[in-house]
Amino acid sequence: MATGHILKLTPAGLYCEEGDFHIDPVRKVARAVITHGHSDHARPGHDAVLATQPTLDVMQARYGRNYAKSPQPIRYGEVITLGSATIKLIPAGHVLGSAQVVVEANGERMVVSGDFKRATDPTCVPFEPVHCDVFVTEATFGLPIFRHPPASQEVATLLSSVDLFRDRTHFVAAYSLGKAQRMIAMLRLAGYDGLIHVDRATARLCEIYEHHGVSLGQLGQLESQTGNTLKGSIVIAPPSSREFVISETIGIPITSFASGWMRVKKRARAGGGDLPLIISDHADWPELTTTAREIAPRELWITHGEADALIDWASSNSMVARPLAIAGYAGEDHTVQ
Repeated sequence: MATGHILKLTPAGLYCEEGDFHIDPVRKVARAVITHGHSDHARPGHDAVLATQPTLDVMQARYGRNYAKSPQPIRYGEVITLGSATIKLIPAGHVLGSAQVVVEANGERMVVSGDFKRATDPTCVPFEPVHCDVFVTEATFGLPIFRHPPASQEVATLLSSVDLFRDRTHFVAAYSLGKAQRMIAMLRLAGYDGLIHVDRATARLCEIYEHHGVSLGQLGQLESQTGNTLKGSIVIAPPSSREFVISETIGIPITSFASGWMRVKKRARAGGGDLPLIISDHADWPELTTTAREIAPRELWITHGEADALIDWASSNSMVARPLAIAGYAGEDHTVQ
């Protein structure tokens, strides 16, 4: 790690001494700035937590009212002064409330993107590029093979199957925060107005989306269904719900896995079900490289994911890049995103 920057890597994660705060810390700290609600970035137990209101709402829903001693909501674009540093949250386009953290001190600007995507998503505010000296980027899909098709195209494939097999239950495995709500919203935009079943945890998070103005239509709770009430319906829930869906459905359901990993044929064959759907809430290779060009940082720091290919690309484009290994990232959501 190069010295002389306002953000430094510590055992708890990225730390700003000038402002005395950590960004997405992996250990309990006095002051944490959280980019979004996925559990590898948002952990309970910190003293003070700064994040967007939707992210704070997600943390409370998942961890209970005592998830932090002092939560503080920050609006997009609002400038907060901490010590001799300032921070500002700007949209990351990953999930509802997701944010990049813009940190400025000592004449330097660093941007920590958290997780992000550039693709259209009706459930969250689009990614906003900001020029900076150092850009900290994820690289979950940091290989040239990863080029996600338009999500609307994949949803159309799902609806074609629903129309063709009207008596079959369609089970779509999707992460409960972000992916599930995006799938539901895209189905509604595509004209599907039927009842969509979700599991209990996803339903609780859907309520937060609705509270923040994201309309998801009529939803049914999966666990309350018995007999053959799932016949002909769409179920969107984590992969762990698959056995329940099978047990409560007469006939074999058509299964799907909505994930960027479905681009890899081996993974699609092994776990994609009958109808693998390439839908990701992370930037693909063109989005990663386009974003780096657009922001034009002096340095590119790469966290979880495939750093080597992105480092080689940066070098060939006259950009300094380095890996930034933060233990504890790339957790549960990255297996299905």
